[in-house]
Amino acid sequence: MRCVITDQIVLSQAPEGPLSVYVGPFAELLSAQGYALKSIHRQVHLAACFSQWLQQQGVALPHITTDHANQYLRDRTQKVKPRSGDAAALQHVMGFLQSEGVLPAETVSVRRLTPAEHWTQQYEHHLREVRGLAETTIINYVPFIDRFLKDRFADGPVALSCLCARDVVSFVQRQVPRLHRQRAKLMTTALRSFLQYAQYRGDVGLELAAAVPVVPNWSMSSIPRAISADQVAQLLASIDQGTARGRRDYAILLLLARLGLRSSEVVGLELDDIDWNRAILTVRGKGAQRHEFPLSPEVGQAIAAYLYEGRPRNVSRRLFLRAKAPIRGFRSASGVGSIVRHALQCAGIEAPTYGAHQFRHGLATELLRQGASLSEIGDVLGHRHPQTTMIYTKVDLEALRTLALPWPGGAQ
Repeated sequence: MRCVITDQIVLSQAPEGPLSVYVGPFAELLSAQGYALKSIHRQVHLAACFSQWLQQQGVALPHITTDHANQYLRDRTQKVKPRSGDAAALQHVMGFLQSEGVLPAETVSVRRLTPAEHWTQQYEHHLREVRGLAETTIINYVPFIDRFLKDRFADGPVALSCLCARDVVSFVQRQVPRLHRQRAKLMTTALRSFLQYAQYRGDVGLELAAAVPVVPNWSMSSIPRAISADQVAQLLASIDQGTARGRRDYAILLLLARLGLRSSEVVGLELDDIDWNRAILTVRGKGAQRHEFPLSPEVGQAIAAYLYEGRPRNVSRRLFLRAKAPIRGFRSASGVGSIVRHALQCAGIEAPTYGAHQFRHGLATELLRQGASLSEIGDVLGHRHPQTTMIYTKVDLEALRTLALPWPGGAQ
């Protein structure tokens, strides 16, 4: 006898077992998350089969665990050819039941931290809660400190008072040959930060931060790789704005190209960050800073088109959502990077890189050529230090040539 689960999902027979009453709500959740009809039907069918298996095994609701789900999958392979998404589908079922309070969240045994890991964790908390550093900075610093402490103390007790300059220098000397120059410089910066933190706590009596060797990094040694204005125009023209995904990608690319936003800033945008009355976009930058950008008609219209005709209905307050289920905001800046890379490849554009940051460099370069001052460019890009903007003085070579004086004898 056929059983209607939702308007679109029909099973060959009514669900049985302890999960039978939750199959319908589970199907509605999948639909709300944007899963395709075929995927919803497959996951709902698997949930119904799992419920029937639980009944046969005599397992009641309060006692269902992930071990039962794993055992069911093993038993299922004896009768049905396994599919790659079966395990993920059952994880969705278990997660749904836990979120509904039907099943208690399973406790996961926590591995005891080594002394080095404990110190690293404390330092990470200091960076996040006391200094308020950006999450990307913390992610970059912490692994170096963990490596340093494990290199010196292994899994034994951490006695920072026993550290000496030789420990610091020898660690840097061993690590630098394995790292790119920029990563090596980042490592030494992280080490100085940690040693200053340890001295502030009173665990280190010496100024060991001064013993960290300096990694050569000549200022402005390379020219930023910037996408040209013509390439930007070609890329934007190649986006199919007739589709929901195209409208989303077009709006994201405009924010990168016209406002010079970082990919992480685009990912973090929320619906409330747009003040339509004042035509202002508020952006969370590095170090929890907030900047207001004027919303030009071009950018505003692109975002509005996405909101009205492209953005799926969703409870998330994130401005830009994934195009594939589960529908939600991007987890990281890599989502924007993937959009840029795919768009460039589809348009057949040989840009300097396939990353999102080249649009930021391209905007700065174009502003400089149009006569904007370095201070103005720094304000647009949200630079906290003027030195950061100085790199763009190497880009405008044509403008610099007009300032060159004639060489005696007529040579240039």
